[in-house]
Amino acid sequence: MVQQVSAPGPQQRYDVDANDESLPLLQDLMQRFGDTCRVTSPGGDHDSVVIHNTDDIRHVLLGNRGNYVKGMALNRVRVLLGNGLMASEGELWVRQRRMVQPAFQTQVIRGFAPLMRRANADLIERWAAEAERGEPVNLTHDLSELALNIVLRALFSTDFELLIDAEGSSPFDLLTKETRRDLAFAAKFRALAHLVRAMIDSRRKEQRIEMDLLSILMEARDKDSGEAMPDRALVDEIMTLIVAGHETTASTLNWTWYLLSQNPKVESRLHAAIAETKPALANEPPAECAYVEQVLQESMRLYPAGWLLSRRALGDDQLGGFHVPAGTEIFICPYLLHRHEAHWDRPEAFDPERFAPAAVEARDRFAYLPFSAGPRFCIGTTFSMAEMTMHLSMVARRFQLQYTGSEPPQAEFQINLRTKQDIHMRLVAR
Repeated sequence: MVQQVSAPGPQQRYDVDANDESLPLLQDLMQRFGDTCRVTSPGGDHDSVVIHNTDDIRHVLLGNRGNYVKGMALNRVRVLLGNGLMASEGELWVRQRRMVQPAFQTQVIRGFAPLMRRANADLIERWAAEAERGEPVNLTHDLSELALNIVLRALFSTDFELLIDAEGSSPFDLLTKETRRDLAFAAKFRALAHLVRAMIDSRRKEQRIEMDLLSILMEARDKDSGEAMPDRALVDEIMTLIVAGHETTASTLNWTWYLLSQNPKVESRLHAAIAETKPALANEPPAECAYVEQVLQESMRLYPAGWLLSRRALGDDQLGGFHVPAGTEIFICPYLLHRHEAHWDRPEAFDPERFAPAAVEARDRFAYLPFSAGPRFCIGTTFSMAEMTMHLSMVARRFQLQYTGSEPPQAEFQINLRTKQDIHMRLVAR
């Protein structure tokens, strides 16, 4: 019989959640108690266990994944996104994942290369005009607009243009205009679901199929029943893709340009690697440049958009050699994991060489979780990486970006890891 010994932890009670107060707490607990720490909630109604050991992380996300469901942060996500892939569980999640997956196959993503290229070309043209006037750009705002524009056009294609004509502008722009992610924002965003339903109804009435993600999802059929997604599930998946496909990408690019501006040797290496790569044709994705991907991967190591993951144990288990009762909340912090000295030399340094093939091969793959891992690995990873690679390759050919601030940007640890204030950059033509 296994001895039921609880993990060590503080006597003081704490709430762990995706907020700015939790990161200093998690850092302190890791220093005091190591890779496995138990935390009791202020109300004493549940325990949480924070884990940093990669064997335990592998166990939770992959090896014994059937014993773990999304954790306490799920309810907040569900208010915003409904019961889409980020929030659903069990058989619903399995069915929806299977039906959504074809929309993110490599050949489908390649079909969006012209759209991504046009969006970045428009941004570069606007930035070139501002550079000539010597005006800095609001990088954070512009990247947010870029990422939102790309995901909306990939989802809705011609219907997005019709929506703009009808409304005068995109109602989804509230994602770039409002920075708070509270209940008031969630209510405003969920109210836009009727626009998605109207697009679906219009396509059905006209028996119209477009070359976009909405049509792919409308045409998807469950392999067992042969049935299409119920309308409510279809709308929830679309709303999830709008948010998830916009915020994490924009945030990663925002941090990437800041990190490049502070690391001139890496920036020079990036410019040289891109210069050595043959420019792609107008309708092609950028030619592969390994160093561009390495830069992005290193940026996501230091600033993973999903900085805190949570799971809940359905049954008793063992983590770190300690007993974990059913109902325990499990927290995994990629932000701290990505700085764990057991896996990363000089963890605070920005060094894309960490993601050279030999270094990746030698490292425990559960030491790096920018898109989570296991079956719930982010379904939009390929789309996001293609979009970010396209942007970095095109912009770095034209400009050097110089940070205008006098202090480093502060990180905001909420649902996503973003900068608290907008980053402004001065553009220098190359």
